[in-house]
Amino acid sequence: MAGSVPRNICGLGHVIAGMKAVAFNSPGGPEVLEVVELPDPTPGDGEILIRVQAVTVNPTDTVLRARQQPESGPVVPGMDAAGVIEAMDADADTDLQVGDNVMAFVVPSGSHGAYAERIVVPADSVARIPAGSTLVEAATLPMNGLTARLALDTLNLPAGATIAVTGSAGALGGYVIQLAKVFGLTVVADAAEADEELVKDLGADTVLPRGSGFADAVRDQYPDGVDGIVDAAVQVDEIVPAAKDGATIITIRGDQGERDRGVTLQDIWVVNYVDAQEKLDTLRQLVEDGRITLRVADVFPKEQAAEAHRRLEAGGVRGRLVLEFGDVPEM
Repeated sequence: MAGSVPRNICGLGHVIAGMKAVAFNSPGGPEVLEVVELPDPTPGDGEILIRVQAVTVNPTDTVLRARQQPESGPVVPGMDAAGVIEAMDADADTDLQVGDNVMAFVVPSGSHGAYAERIVVPADSVARIPAGSTLVEAATLPMNGLTARLALDTLNLPAGATIAVTGSAGALGGYVIQLAKVFGLTVVADAAEADEELVKDLGADTVLPRGSGFADAVRDQYPDGVDGIVDAAVQVDEIVPAAKDGATIITIRGDQGERDRGVTLQDIWVVNYVDAQEKLDTLRQLVEDGRITLRVADVFPKEQAAEAHRRLEAGGVRGRLVLEFGDVPEM
């Protein structure tokens, strides 16, 4: 991450020897997470240095923690963060400035991940936080919001088409519902009884019981099937009968290929939107317009990252769990 000399640096008034990060040195359960000290990163070409206030705990983080074997040094999870710009490369192509409150999409690699007091990311991965939102709230938007946008962009359905969404009460499913309504789609969503009102409030036109009977229930409502599906609940082949002949089902765990009646499973990878700054900024605007809702389930200090992972893996979380890395210093 080293590169050209950063501009407009403002610090804490003293030399910082290193930063704190939440990391693991071997894969395993939540207990492998620990607070470690790492060197402070420096912005390279076209990059921005962010002093992190909040990071979101996502299922991708728990999968990384459970499976990733470190190659050298600790592994730092985390794919989205919010904080204040502390420094930036002189050639970064952005109108952002030092001192701006921003949110960022992070592609973790080794010791580079969002669970850190400071991160360096490309300017194209950063946007201002929505006006009226806190840094904790804003941290929940980048990765899941961009995943929802990528899912709908991949389906590319015309206004008036019908889309089914599984996992609708979750963070990704909720963003898919709200963005689908922005795009003029009719949404049929799944929900447990306790989540029906939540999913309706998110904008779903039809809410049906979640689980193995969802596909049949969709067919009862839409005899020809729906025009597309976003499978945030990872039902995979269970959901195929709900799709219209030749329709596409978006998957998030790598499932792909053609099924019966020409129905296709298409996997998506949000890292393909790492430089989609305009789309990230559009999400910001939609939050400000009241068309996307930021949902924080709970907040933990960084020292309790293991507990946050346990809570997420236990299931039933509505919204996102967030880790706080302390107050942002005054600039």
